[in-house]
Amino acid sequence: MSGAETFRALHHGRAPGDPLVLPGPWDAASARVFAEAGFPALATPSAGVAASLGYADGSTPPREMFAAVARIARAVDVPVSADVEDGYGLAPKELVERLLEAGVVGCNLEDSHGGVLKDLRRQADFLAEVRAAAGDRLFVNARVDTFVHGDGGPGRAAGQAVERTVERAVAYVAAGADCVYPLLAPADALPALRAGVPGPLNALALPAGGPSPAELGALGATRITFGPGLQRRAAAALREIADGLAG
Repeated sequence: MSGAETFRALHHGRAPGDPLVLPGPWDAASARVFAEAGFPALATPSAGVAASLGYADGSTPPREMFAAVARIARAVDVPVSADVEDGYGLAPKELVERLLEAGVVGCNLEDSHGGVLKDLRRQADFLAEVRAAAGDRLFVNARVDTFVHGDGGPGRAAGQAVERTVERAVAYVAAGADCVYPLLAPADALPALRAGVPGPLNALALPAGGPSPAELGALGATRITFGPGLQRRAAAALREIADGLAG
């Protein structure tokens, strides 16, 4: 079984309350820590990798992001999926080639750019082209940013946010996405999203506070990721050590 097939299989047949938990390494050292702890797969966060390289979130040059992801994938024996933002403007075929060259088995692709949601049909077409280029060699996690930049914003009805999210999710799954990731969807929206989304559902967990991965799983999440939360928590711990040394 290939790495992508192994990774895909981890998302299916899971019991409620037992989601796939994917820590987010930001460099090779953190990836080894998570792999040695027994996690079956990892998922890099673009913001965490950016911080490790000295860039603001969204500002990492593609060449450096792919190189960092390759170092992470090379450092561990478990499957690694990579957050590559919205694909950096690369044509689907080139994007797939770059991901496979980096040694990853999957990717996150977000449907917003510069704080604005992309056209639904164009994004679905893009995902379909990625799927066609990748075949079964990559697990595609389609991020849905309606709760960040669309109908989930201040003053919007929660029901409307869920409806628009499901609309996008259904289109992305039909285009070939293996999983959908409604970023920052509140926990109480997960049951409605689970009912409307055909296929695995990714939820964001907060390392310090908020529902646990098991609780998010019981609400409908298939898999759990942490964004840059783990990198930021590690940085805070290191800052505390540094302050002690300096003091």
